[in-house]
Amino acid sequence: MGDEMILKGNVYRVGDNINTDVIMPGRWCHLTDDAELAKHCMEDHDRDFHKNTKPGDIIVADNNFGCGSSREVAPLSIKAVGISAVIAKSYARIFYRNSINIGLPIFESVECVESTEAGDELQIDIFGGKIINVTKGQEFTFVPFPPFMQTIIEKGGLKGWVLEKLGK
Repeated sequence: MGDEMILKGNVYRVGDNINTDVIMPGRWCHLTDDAELAKHCMEDHDRDFHKNTKPGDIIVADNNFGCGSSREVAPLSIKAVGISAVIAKSYARIFYRNSINIGLPIFESVECVESTEAGDELQIDIFGGKIINVTKGQEFTFVPFPPFMQTIIEKGGLKGWVLEKLGK
């Protein structure tokens, strides 16, 4: 496991209660191809989300991000569109764990969310527990992931972790 993993990206800002049906509408849950998932990610919130974001961007949300159903396709679609991380005030717990399981880093930081605006540039030290708003020159902390979760994220999710354990 490495000592640090730094993510950098611009903020795509959303509010409270963004549910899994908004993240990946049910009519598209049969999709398995990343390119197709990416096209429909967040389309009920922003029809052009996949065009209005670029790989590496970071979603910053208010409370209860990922509420609703427990479908794994919601965090899979966020990862497929190229979002590098999600920062929110709070998450639905099943969404939180599904995100870690598929290797999508997500963080809770009320202070960061409250002072971050759309378009701000953020830098996240995911293992060091630090978020820097480069645009505003502000620094925030979050509780770093425990070592076993760091390893899962580093391996791209549970699948990568299991394959490594099996020597494949």
